Amino acid sequence: MDRGNQSAVSDFLLLGLCHSWDIQVLLLIIFFMLYLIIVSGNIVIVILIITDSHLHSPMYFFLANLSFIDMWLSSVTTPKMITDFLRENKTISFEGCMCQILFVHFVGGGEMVLLVIMAYDRYVAICKPLHYSTIMSLQKCIGLVVTSWTIGFVHAMSQMVIIVQLPFCGPRDIDSFFCDIPLVIKLACIDSSNLEILMNSDSGVVAMTCFILLLISYTYILLTVQQSSKAGASKALSTCTAHIIVVVLFFGPCIFIYVWPLSITWVDKFLAVFYSVITPLLNPAVYTLRNKEMKNAVKRFGSYYTGSNVNI
Repeated sequence: MDRGNQSAVSDFLLLGLCHSWDIQVLLLIIFFMLYLIIVSGNIVIVILIITDSHLHSPMYFFLANLSFIDMWLSSVTTPKMITDFLRENKTISFEGCMCQILFVHFVGGGEMVLLVIMAYDRYVAICKPLHYSTIMSLQKCIGLVVTSWTIGFVHAMSQMVIIVQLPFCGPRDIDSFFCDIPLVIKLACIDSSNLEILMNSDSGVVAMTCFILLLISYTYILLTVQQSSKAGASKALSTCTAHIIVVVLFFGPCIFIYVWPLSITWVDKFLAVFYSVITPLLNPAVYTLRNKEMKNAVKRFGSYYTGSNVNI
């Protein structure tokens, strides 16, 4: 990332979540434990889906990819935040800051598209069950996942080609625990009001397009479920409820950060924590605790290593 002679700033200062040393020590312990749960929980889901033949279906293929994305979404910002709790000067290099922006939007954009794909998968399974295996072939599933990563990458690069060329000559304080576009743009040594609107519009188009597609998918699903048998409707609603919870938890903070920013510092920090820590933490719980097949897979996995016989 060559800045040439446009910038006199070699690093930025992250102000973090708070200034009290005692609170920072407490937050260090809390977020360290949460991050361990995020990584271990999502890794377990990926391993279960890969190793358990009962879970070799499009729905769980997409779930494994969601867990993989969640793990990396949290890993882009959380380890830096945890180590910064021990530092008085929470600096980050210009290159490191740009990398955070790139990967947050790359992985975040990819997850938005993947959630749409997962909704489409449930739409086909519930609304067109007889054609499900034909429509959701392995080749198509792989193509859809590649598409989600591609859209995420294009979205992230569309932001980066602009922001890396901005001149930064001070101040360099970022009132958050990681670099994000709205905060970094405000530090540029130019009038950035129009640019800020443009960048937020870029993120807003991706977020709102995916959100609208999700609403359409789940509307069709709910209309179809109303015409199904009581047992089938109950199972479909249970599955879709888990997806809807994840969608609300993920898109809610994104919409208020990029589409309708509130410009309230503590609210922005809370939403950023929710986006990068809480959502990746809740996804494994939502999908495993509400999913009978995943629970059975955990039992089979445990019985394999304990030597007990579990017939599920």
